[in-house]
Amino acid sequence: MMNMFFLLREKLVEVLKAVTPLVLVACVLQFTLVQAPLALFLQFLAGSMLAVVGMVLLFMGIDFGILPMGKFVGAELPKKNSLTLIIAVAFALGFATTVAEPDVLVLAGQVEAASPGGISRQAIIYVIGIGLAILAAIAMVRIIGGWSMRYMLAAAYLIVLVLSLFAPTEFVPLAFDAGSVTTGVLSAPVMIALAIGLSSVLAGRSAVSDGFGLLGFASVGAIIAILIMGMLPS
Repeated sequence: MMNMFFLLREKLVEVLKAVTPLVLVACVLQFTLVQAPLALFLQFLAGSMLAVVGMVLLFMGIDFGILPMGKFVGAELPKKNSLTLIIAVAFALGFATTVAEPDVLVLAGQVEAASPGGISRQAIIYVIGIGLAILAAIAMVRIIGGWSMRYMLAAAYLIVLVLSLFAPTEFVPLAFDAGSVTTGVLSAPVMIALAIGLSSVLAGRSAVSDGFGLLGFASVGAIIAILIMGMLPS
């Protein structure tokens, strides 16, 4: 119980440090430049308070349960002696966390609103999820095989650059935004914890050099997937 209290206090301080500058800037703008209607400004303040509460609970949940479970799953997978199982779990977790990622949901909603009837919200979410999940699975195999992340990243971004030359113009910026939103508060801790857990039980592996990089590599999958989506016939 005491540990939970300390965790709550720690996360509250972290969130307040992150949110306070935004609130202060908005307040300065309100009283100097924009003068938004009072009801809208009060709505902003109320929403900021709700955001603080939600972020505190989210970060507590991640530290208290999601990170330990992710590391445990990653450490247990090699004991099953099944590469197929490792690939399947990495794909499933990559997809599940991505389609539930708040940043991905916001981006997909904005895309649908900006292109009425053109691009559906669900299509964007699932395409991003599948793209990230595929490269997350490849990245897990990379940890086992000890492949160089440097060359894998170079190859992945080379594919991105080539596809960018052929994909429709409107899909190129969307693709890169899709890559950035996959590194959010939900998918990032799960995938990093999974990679660290896996690398920690493999002989001769470093948690720093092998445990990190999975999310950065996997996020390229979202970019590639959106570019391919744009090139497919409607």
